[in-house]
Amino acid sequence: MSWSPHATVIGGGLAGCEAAWQLARRGVRVALVEMKPVAMSPAHQTPLLCELVCSNSLRSDAIDTGAGLLKAELRRLGSLVMACAEQHRVPAGEALAVERFGFGRAVTAALALHPNVRIERRVCDELPDGPVIMATGPLTGGALARRIRELFGGDRLYFYDAIAPIVTAESIDMTIAYRASRYGKGGDDYINCPLDRETYHRFVAAVLAAEKVPAKSFERTVYFEGCMPIEEMARRGRDTLAFGPMRPVGLVDPRRGVRPHAVVQLRQDDAAGTLYNIVGFQTKMTYPAQRRVFRMIPGLAGAEFVRLGSLHRNTFVNSPELLRPTLQLRSTPRLFLAGQIIGVEGYIESAASGMLAGINAARLVGDRSLVVPPATTAHGALLTYVTQRGRRDFQPMNANYGLFPSIDVRARGRERRRALGDRALRDSERWMAENDLLQSRPGAERAAES
Repeated sequence: MSWSPHATVIGGGLAGCEAAWQLARRGVRVALVEMKPVAMSPAHQTPLLCELVCSNSLRSDAIDTGAGLLKAELRRLGSLVMACAEQHRVPAGEALAVERFGFGRAVTAALALHPNVRIERRVCDELPDGPVIMATGPLTGGALARRIRELFGGDRLYFYDAIAPIVTAESIDMTIAYRASRYGKGGDDYINCPLDRETYHRFVAAVLAAEKVPAKSFERTVYFEGCMPIEEMARRGRDTLAFGPMRPVGLVDPRRGVRPHAVVQLRQDDAAGTLYNIVGFQTKMTYPAQRRVFRMIPGLAGAEFVRLGSLHRNTFVNSPELLRPTLQLRSTPRLFLAGQIIGVEGYIESAASGMLAGINAARLVGDRSLVVPPATTAHGALLTYVTQRGRRDFQPMNANYGLFPSIDVRARGRERRRALGDRALRDSERWMAENDLLQSRPGAERAAES
């Protein structure tokens, strides 16, 4: 008997892989269509599924952060992305960071070995019949992008995203740099390069003066605030970087016993600890300018760069006008969208949208009612932001507690966030139980372990 899919997922990033997994584990045969290695985008380098092209960090694991709460919900729902991330975790303090190649290999293997998944390596120019989840990512182009434009009507929205550089650990001068995490949380997971006031001001001046890669004449420049190039931040004021990615709070220099004026942090990027990512240093400076300017940082004078920063255009659609809360296209219910193309920003946010799209596509195939998580949960708050109609000037968004409905408690700050998180976990648990979504030991964990 020939194998034919019940549903199709287009795109093998975090959203597409999570969607395919959720379909497959519910007994739905799914074709996962990925263009790599037949065609490669400017940002991708390997044929692996779930390739992380920017940072290797999935951000904080703390429940009093939106990212940490979203990950807690993903784990309870049986996320493949989370299970594989845990298996390939590298030191990053309170954050969950992964060894990117091991992570990608684990996800690829789990899906390739699942009997309900068929991975098709080809370019997809047309939408196939039946239920389809489009998770083509922020770099969607070619014939499929034109088809999207025809289907949705009007021009697409887009913004720029930037990639931070990576250096070798052995090229960092540890007589100047030192290991520490903010306020001692995470021990010595980060390498810190301290700058005094004068050095910091010279560095900022060099960043502003450096040659930049020009934007194309037909493109408008709209940056996502959570991934702002350092030169754009520096342009807002000389001290902006010192209050942003270079803020020195909780990072006392152990050799001098004082807090430096500014700090450049580096985070481990591979399992062996031989590569380090310059945290928050997304940039559109030219490659020669990056080498010159970044080697001005104390401790990086002899830095060996294995990847320099770069800039690419990210595409997203006007989701509040186009999508139902189930992530179905309003005009075409068999078509679901997931990932950064719907305006969620971040790895785990992409995985979460893929999970919800996969769950609902499976329910559509099984002729069951589709589900929408409560707005008081991390999944629901993010989904509400993305799909609530009437929103003006729609821009991509990370998971954060600012998206949640208010709660009647007097607490403020971290205590208030914890109260919101406790409510979210209770409501999420109840919603999962009511819709038969709870897993005692998710199959994703077993797949990652094998």
